[in-house]
Parts: sequence; C-alpha cells; structure tokens
Amino acid sequence: MTVSSRRLAIALAAAGFLAAARATPAQKIDAGILNRSHESPESPGAKVHTLHVQGGVYMLVGAGPNITVQVSPDAVLLVDAGTPDLSADVLAAVAKLSQRPIEFIVDTTADPEHTAGNHNLAKTGWFVPVENSSNPEFSGAAIIAHINALNRMSLAAPGREPVAENLWPTDTYDTDSWALFTNEPVIIDHPSSAHTDGDSFVFFRRSDVISTGDIFSPSHYPVVDLANGGSLNGTIDALNQILEIIVPDANEEGGTYVIPGHGRLCDITDVANYRDMVTIVRDRIQDLVKKGMTLDQVKAAKPTFDYDPIYGADTGPWATTTFIETAYRELSQPKAKPSPSAPGQGAR
Repeated sequence: MTVSSRRLAIALAAAGFLAAARATPAQKIDAGILNRSHESPESPGAKVHTLHVQGGVYMLVGAGPNITVQVSPDAVLLVDAGTPDLSADVLAAVAKLSQRPIEFIVDTTADPEHTAGNHNLAKTGWFVPVENSSNPEFSGAAIIAHINALNRMSLAAPGREPVAENLWPTDTYDTDSWALFTNEPVIIDHPSSAHTDGDSFVFFRRSDVISTGDIFSPSHYPVVDLANGGSLNGTIDALNQILEIIVPDANEEGGTYVIPGHGRLCDITDVANYRDMVTIVRDRIQDLVKKGMTLDQVKAAKPTFDYDPIYGADTGPWATTTFIETAYRELSQPKAKPSPSAPGQGAR
C-alpha cells in the first residue's frame, strides 16, 4: 500500500478520536486497559507468557523475540509476530487480553524471527479495506513496516532468496516516522541505519511505552547486520533517539517503559547504560583501528573485557568475537571523501 492510501486508512482508523476526546477521564483510562473479563490464568505449560507493562500495552515473552500487544476497545495492535511454530500460543495469549480482532502488526525489522509469524497472525485479523491497496484481496490484519524492510524481504540478494509473499508487509512508509491512532497515538519511527536499514521502533504515547525491536536488547551486544544496511554508529544514534523520548519517574526509574527486542522489560537507566557501553566500546575499537592494528590485534586487546560479564557470549550466533569483528569491519572502512566542487562553487 502506498503512503497516500495509508493516510486514507489512518483517517478511517482515527475516526474514533473525537469520541475518545469527549470521553470522561474514567472512560479514557478504561479504554486502554485490559478487559479483565477475558483474563484467565496461564496454564502451567504455557510457552508464551504475558506481562502487563502499563496502560493498554502488554509484553509477550517466549515466542522468540518479545512481542508487544496494545489493546483498545475496537482492535488489537501487535509489534512483531514471532516465529510460526508458536503462532497458536501467541494467539491464545492475545485472546486472553481481548476478544477484538488484530488490526495492525508492525514489523520492527525484516528478520525472519520477527516476521515469520506474520501470515499466521494476520489472517486471523481484520482491517478496513482501502481503495488502490497493493493487495485488494487481502482481508487480514495490516502488516506495517518501513519500505526498506519490504525490499529486503521481497528482493533476492546474493545468498538470500525472497521470503514467501504472504509474509510481506501489506503497508509501508518511506519517511522518518509514521503515526496511527488506536485509542492512543502510536508513533512509528525509522532510524536510518541501526540493526538494519529497515528498522522501526514504536512509541505508545498515552501508555508511555516504547517497543524497540532489535535496536536494543539488554542481554547482549548490539546485533549489527552490515549486509542489510546496519551500522554500529547508527545504532548509537538510534539509542539516543529513543532516550530523547523516554521520561523517567522519580529517581530515574519507572515513567516510560521500554520493551526490548529480546530480554527483560527496561527503563531509562537500562537504555542509557547500554548506549554508554556501545559508545565506549565503539570508541575503543575506533582508537585501535586508528593506530593501525589488525583484527587479530584488536581482539587480543579485548576492547569489551569489562562488559563481557553482562553482554558477552562465548558461543551462539552473536558471540562477542562476532560483535568485535563486525565493529572492526565497519570502523576500518575509509570514510567517503566529499565530492569535489564544480568550477565556481568552491569555498567562499
């Protein structure tokens, strides 16, 4: 769907704004909170667990990456879809929060662990059909992502085939941010280059919750996918962008809560500490690169040593050595020189 058709859709979705504005304070609060008549205890063997964050926002843990759920009187919005083998468990967890249909799924990245459940979840939902939609036959929930994420999913690349079409986003935006209204303003921001070049993070303004995707995960060093447009420097920029939105409560705790791509619920202190760590490690590696050290020499210098007990891993797909190698490759690239000025356009 094009941005213009998305605007028409959002206008339809936002039709309830005036009614919400005229509601009494108690009605406004109740509108964004769980309808507890649908709440039931988790079974002992539940694979997906639910945490109420605040306002109308919940965090599902156990479906691969964290999934964010926002419930409103009319519909449900999800951030990320998890893995397909756990889609039934995700739908069961959502059903305990609301009997309303899933209307929107926001993909924070093109990574399969975040998007492979798109079809399973979207086909159970519903969205207002929009004229000139790229897929007018589609009747499930709208799947929203930055245009770069759709490009990564739909176009072949060396060593990578396009993913199945039924997993693609149905609605894309190509600007720095986009907005929805689902009983509260929902702001979708796009950092130009962080984990990848197609990332989004989502801010639920009334509930005061941010869902970051893989831009921020407090349990490991940042995953920077250079092949898909990611950047360590861009990750730092994105973390600073998130920190500008967060407003803490007393003693720098509470206030705006942050749902990371993986790991526990966080607040401003967790994000600030993580940003500081990434910045310090980046500067250390950058200094070693400027001294002419090779990758092996940088590894031997152990630039992450004091942070490894918190964020490091000896094995797995994102071991500490993999992070150092990726940072070294980015930071050792020569900086692009500015284009020469045309005749008569030099410095004045």
